[in-house]
Amino acid sequence: MILICQNLRNNLQSPNEYIRGVTLRFLCRLSEPEVLEPLVPSVLENLEHRHHFIRRHAVSAVSAIYRLPHGDQLIPDAPELVERLLASEQDASARRNAFLMLCACAQERAVAYLLSNADRVAEWPDLLQMAVLDLIRKVCRSQNRANKGRYITIITSLLSAPSTAVVYECAGALVSLSSAPTAVRAAANTYCQLLSSQSDNNVKLILLDRLNELRTTHRDVMVGVVMDVLRALASPNLDVKKKVLDLVLDLLTPRNVEEVVLYLKKEVVKTQAGDLEKGAEYRQMLVQAIHACAVEYPEVAGSVVHLLMDFLGDTNVAAAVDVVLFVREIIETNPKLRVSMIQRLIDTFYQIRASRVCSCALWILGEYSLSQSEVESAIATIKQCLGDLPFYTVSDEGEINDSAKPAQPVVNSVTVSSRRPVVLADGTYATQSAATETISTASVAPGSLASTLNLRSLILSGDFFLAAVVACTLTKLVLRLEEVQPSKVESNKACTGALLIMTSILQLGQSSYLPHPIDNDSYDRIVLCVRLLCNTGDDVRKIWLQSCRQSFAKMLAEKQFRETEEMKAKAQISHAQPDDLIDFYHLKSRRGMSQLELEDEVHDDLKAATGGFTKDADDANKLNRILQLTGFSDPVYAEAFVTVHHYDIVLDVTVINRTKETLQNLCLELATMGDLKLVDRPQNYTLAPETSKQIRANIKVSSTETGVIFGNIVYETSNVMERSVVVLNDIHIDIMDYISPATCADVTFRNMWAEFEWENKVAVNTVIQDEKEFLNHIIKSTNMKCLTPPSALDGECGFLAANLYAKSVFGEDALVNISIEKQLDGKLSGYIRIRSKTQGIALSLGDKITLKQKGGS
Repeated sequence: MILICQNLRNNLQSPNEYIRGVTLRFLCRLSEPEVLEPLVPSVLENLEHRHHFIRRHAVSAVSAIYRLPHGDQLIPDAPELVERLLASEQDASARRNAFLMLCACAQERAVAYLLSNADRVAEWPDLLQMAVLDLIRKVCRSQNRANKGRYITIITSLLSAPSTAVVYECAGALVSLSSAPTAVRAAANTYCQLLSSQSDNNVKLILLDRLNELRTTHRDVMVGVVMDVLRALASPNLDVKKKVLDLVLDLLTPRNVEEVVLYLKKEVVKTQAGDLEKGAEYRQMLVQAIHACAVEYPEVAGSVVHLLMDFLGDTNVAAAVDVVLFVREIIETNPKLRVSMIQRLIDTFYQIRASRVCSCALWILGEYSLSQSEVESAIATIKQCLGDLPFYTVSDEGEINDSAKPAQPVVNSVTVSSRRPVVLADGTYATQSAATETISTASVAPGSLASTLNLRSLILSGDFFLAAVVACTLTKLVLRLEEVQPSKVESNKACTGALLIMTSILQLGQSSYLPHPIDNDSYDRIVLCVRLLCNTGDDVRKIWLQSCRQSFAKMLAEKQFRETEEMKAKAQISHAQPDDLIDFYHLKSRRGMSQLELEDEVHDDLKAATGGFTKDADDANKLNRILQLTGFSDPVYAEAFVTVHHYDIVLDVTVINRTKETLQNLCLELATMGDLKLVDRPQNYTLAPETSKQIRANIKVSSTETGVIFGNIVYETSNVMERSVVVLNDIHIDIMDYISPATCADVTFRNMWAEFEWENKVAVNTVIQDEKEFLNHIIKSTNMKCLTPPSALDGECGFLAANLYAKSVFGEDALVNISIEKQLDGKLSGYIRIRSKTQGIALSLGDKITLKQKGGS
């Protein structure tokens, strides 16, 4: 030992600076006072060495020695020596190490040094500035708010520091120290400046998370930086754009909504350039954002709806669907825009190429074309898009008669014809043919005949659902024309044209030209329209012309009511305790207080009065998370408190030695099953008789699925030479800890349902006999949200179908569809289908539902 100490002492006095520095770093890891005591003089001599590398590590060594259990006896004057070094040191790292030593070992000296140099903090190196921010947080967290105003002044001065890391930490520290509007506004502006100056997408996402946290607690202040946040849309990353739009939509007010919509309108125009990466997806996000703005503030719809209607023919079908749904809702909620929107829709109808968009646009034309000119224009547009009738011809000579072919040849047009032989009624052969036009859009003038045959091409492709929508729309238009057209001749002419179209569609559907004939539902629907036009009653006319629109208006009103109720439920309700202290700052002395401190006092008083500082602790929930791992008769008793964070699980295991002997080399050995991973290696402990030990184990989680933690406790005693083993009970990690209720649009739900490949089908097996009671039980058991509106679940019909949705902390979507039926004996039957993008969440959620659906706890 003497030789070892002598060797270390020689190294500490070596002329080689590197050897001295490495030895000082090695001393930071030693904890034996007998070895360190003869080396202390040499360590202290290195505090005054000429080279900063050695001084830097000498400070670290002094700090490590002083923090040992009896280190204050080895170097009793260590804080004074380090403080003296800090006053004269020039090296940034050495100053940082010295300041950290004072923060850990002599906090009063660190605070005194900081306050005495408060005017020069902005000139310090960034390493030292970061240490200053850590000290301020530590001091204020200990409820020592005596110098809070001076600390805030120091942080404010650091907001203009050249280091972006320091500026980011300053903003976070400022918000944690003060809730005054001035401080929050300064932090928000700082985040916005970093958002526009940083190019790393990960940094942008983190900054947007910080801004979103400010929104939840200081929405009024955040409203003022909406336009600064919108500038982040210049980022090419779609995740950043989505977060920006979500944040901005939560900050809309009547004052800024017009400015926000105008900015979004400019962004939509930019997406038309074509050189923007993922422009179609970005355009869809913008359309959805504008839709949300217009629903909440209908007065801004007029400034954007006509621009968005130009995208009804967008090649991105999802974006076009969003646009037409937006048009459908705005035309109902904004009667003043109806005339212009109908005319615009008629003018742009020929551009639509997607079947879903055509169906919705036809419904709008049928419901909201009210005047005579609008009805006649709508009928003419539909006829133009269908082309000449019939849809196909049969010729004895085998010639092709293309009724849709334009009179003048169109450059770059290609006529695609199909022939197939058929047997006529008299037994002779003929050729049946149909022709459609495939047009190069670059060579077709808008409005030309060839470019308007969108309905014809879709129907000839076998889309008879769209054909049924065409028949219903024509029926509504003809019925309304009979009301607004005084001339019976024109009404009868329109009725005859509509009947011709419907019969042509039926003829096409029953022909052998198409590979699949018309489906029964579409056939019945078209036949119903034919009968209705031939014989119309007043009651039926009222249903077709009024009831559909009234049902849609009722659906919109219910949707708005549901959203309002959700916002009220999310509103934070806090209550103050009767004995909470409230300081009236008006009765305090304001001498020497800055405006920021005065604002902070006011907001602290308001928070205390409204319960902003109180946090309700769910003691019962905590007790439920304590799991017994061993039996009461085992020599070692163990229980665990499980804390589930987003990406890790913390096990606080209490181990109690119930014997009269000392347990040596006691080790908690754990293993996992599933996507769980142990972080720490097990350590050995010595446990005295009838004493306890707290052991913490960290486990990383990588996906949303049920995991199992199992293991045992191994120990040795002096009497028994072999190791003893106590097997622990298994710990099942519940999937409910990872998922939370969420909402999404019906269209989004259906798209995900069609896209996700993993499905788990669970048969209903329960003792519950009421459909709604069973639905509520599944919702409570799975921690999901029911997307089906309450009005759709009203009534007693013996059937129930509902959609549930939840989102995991990893961003995974969980979709559930419940379809149940009440049997004659009163029991429920049916299936619960679960779909997700990954296998784990589908299987785990299915197991959870299987376990819980019988009505158990």
